[in-house]
Amino acid sequence: MSLGRMPTASDALAADARTLGKLKAQTAQNTPEGIKEAAKQFESLFMRELLKSMREATMKSGLMDSPGGDLGADLLDQQFAVQMSGQPGGLSELIAKQLSRHMGEPDAAASPPMPATPAAKATVSGSAAAAYNAQAIAPASASSNFVKRHGEAADRIAKATGLPAGFMLGQAGHETGWGKHEIKQKDGSPSFNLFGIKAGPSWTGKVAEVTTTEYTNGVAKKTVAKFRAYDSYDESFRDYARLITETPRYAQAKQQTSSPLAFASGLQRAGYATDPDYANKLSRAINTSLRLQRAQA
Repeated sequence: MSLGRMPTASDALAADARTLGKLKAQTAQNTPEGIKEAAKQFESLFMRELLKSMREATMKSGLMDSPGGDLGADLLDQQFAVQMSGQPGGLSELIAKQLSRHMGEPDAAASPPMPATPAAKATVSGSAAAAYNAQAIAPASASSNFVKRHGEAADRIAKATGLPAGFMLGQAGHETGWGKHEIKQKDGSPSFNLFGIKAGPSWTGKVAEVTTTEYTNGVAKKTVAKFRAYDSYDESFRDYARLITETPRYAQAKQQTSSPLAFASGLQRAGYATDPDYANKLSRAINTSLRLQRAQA
């Protein structure tokens, strides 16, 4: 935005109830555009307060103060704040990335990773820049690669069972940290268990024993547990689908596949996991996998 033209609605600072309400509704949709706009507004508000503090510290004499002058100065601060916000490599990019991670949308960062430009080096240099870029790229790459890697298997099982592939991929991604924390057997070989399904007394197949976190009355504690081990990822998807579709206690959850949160809440109520925040975490992961499926289609 240049100072020579009138600001448009998209350039406005979210300082009134109507604009804040619109921004809240847009952000609630958990879209990249909404997250980017929210991040820009956060930066604009921060810059406005910074300019106001600088003005008061350096320019307030008390001799020429007037309500009209204060209003004009505040409007000018708003215009400068909006103009300086949303720039590549700026504060809004960092805010957008943090909002994206918090909302389970790793690919909704405001822009690609910070390029190695002089402006970028002025704020993040050397090893710090490398660490910044690695942190920005890793979550998106991990989830995208995971969905791409297991998409065909999930689609096959979805056609046979009716469980949405995106729901299965999201849960597998959540349980394994998008493939970074898969359950291993004692010799380090893969168990192919993507869903954290434990090996109960009725299980007659292979078993992998690992240390896991369980919650008792909301308190987390480490314990050694036995998990099912398979010969392939296809077998893991098939066993998970059989568990959800054929076990009576998951009957309600399997009817809720029109809503990621409802499905995840049904699994939590049925005792799939002991984490008290499991439904929220799982629904975010499912939403991520659904978006990635659409992007890769």
